[in-house]
Amino acid sequence: MAMCIYRVRSDREPEFLDLLRQHWPTLRDLGLATKEASTILRGEEEGGPFYVELLPWRDGEAPGEAHKFPEVVALWGPIEELCESRGGRPPIEFPRVERIDLHSPLPAEWN
Repeated sequence: MAMCIYRVRSDREPEFLDLLRQHWPTLRDLGLATKEASTILRGEEEGGPFYVELLPWRDGEAPGEAHKFPEVVALWGPIEELCESRGGRPPIEFPRVERIDLHSPLPAEWN
């Protein structure tokens, strides 16, 4: 699972959303993402809106493979152009996250 944080230019939100609507379906159709759709969240911070996409990659190799597909590059370039640095943070961030079950014991390395 990847968490993609996009700091979208305020005046470019409609264009960004048009591209974001294509993002997960394109990755899924290429076999890079799971059949579970991305979760999309929107927030506001000083300077403009930001979006969070929780993207379920197929596996740990899929993000690297994605760069080889022209269909993906054709989305990622324009998406990046619609984002901006803000508050000392980059236009787009990709922290690696994983889903946890709060009803199961946590992994030993977390204690």
